[in-house]
Amino acid sequence: PLDGTTNFIRGFPHVGLSVGLLGGGHPILGVVIAPFLGFEFAGSTGKGVTRNGERVPPLGPGDPDRAIIATGFPFRRKERLPRYLPVMEAAIARFEDLRRTGAATLDLAFTASGTLDGFFELGLGLWDMAGGAALVIEAGGRVTDWSGGDTWIETGDIIAAPAAVHEALLEIARDL
Repeated sequence: PLDGTTNFIRGFPHVGLSVGLLGGGHPILGVVIAPFLGFEFAGSTGKGVTRNGERVPPLGPGDPDRAIIATGFPFRRKERLPRYLPVMEAAIARFEDLRRTGAATLDLAFTASGTLDGFFELGLGLWDMAGGAALVIEAGGRVTDWSGGDTWIETGDIIAAPAAVHEALLEIARDL
């Protein structure tokens, strides 16, 4: 499926195509393509992550003080804003910066490759998360729901980041 449909309709090239394979309820393979940006990310359990065929180094723990975090706004589900806005505000205060690009698949792939330092959002579809989440996990990052559990596949409430950044995001999401 196409992620970033509004971007596509408006001619903004931050659009992704994503395929993920779950095994035993966990992501084990992911491919994310940014057709207008010329990127292809791929990874599977035990095989590492590649960007355009080149191996991506594993993620370190990350540095929350210097982290650039991506997110997406619940623009079609505005009733989620009371839960989302305090977390967004705390993330802006806690991290170096916050980005909203409009394609979760790419935000997750860029997190797996170290271009971004983390990602969080509420209520995503599995098709927008599975491929990129597989990449983050294979790169050495963590993927959980907003309470640190594993219901993100069912709820679409996701935090994905290297360990130290993930912990900082999780602390924010749990406390608010």
